[in-house]
Amino acid sequence: MANIVMFCILAVVILGSAILSVSTKSIMRAATFLLFVLFGVAGIYFLLDYTFLGAAQISIYAGGITMIYIFAIQLVSKRTLQGLTERLRGSKVVAGCLSALVGCVMVLFIFLKNEFYSVAIPNKEVPMDVIGNTLMGSEKYQYVLPFEFISVFLLACIIGGIVISRKDK
Repeated sequence: MANIVMFCILAVVILGSAILSVSTKSIMRAATFLLFVLFGVAGIYFLLDYTFLGAAQISIYAGGITMIYIFAIQLVSKRTLQGLTERLRGSKVVAGCLSALVGCVMVLFIFLKNEFYSVAIPNKEVPMDVIGNTLMGSEKYQYVLPFEFISVFLLACIIGGIVISRKDK
């Protein structure tokens, strides 16, 4: 019962912060709400007793990626951000809601068509060593190579941000 209550609290925090993150006009507030979303996801990992994934979520995403976003925001000149406001027009809201609805219908259709609900085995836990070997292995269906590509991509983004923010003399 306590797990269900904790999951509901984390779900409300995640959904509320996600909605506030995309609806706020201040970019620093959006980054802060994104941080709350990432902490909530880490809380769900801890609730599922996946402490490695929860710790990785906090250290990599909540710590690292959010700080990269904040540094990128700070690197942009204040003159660029001062007059930056966006008004939501009705057509954009309708288009966004319509595309979200189409996406949800597609996910539901794929979920029901492939019968994921009958494949899932309840009360079967995946051991942590299997998750660790899958994340850091180099065999087929293992993910060390995508992690390396992502790290190179993030490094290229940081270098690009520094080059863009540099003042020409």
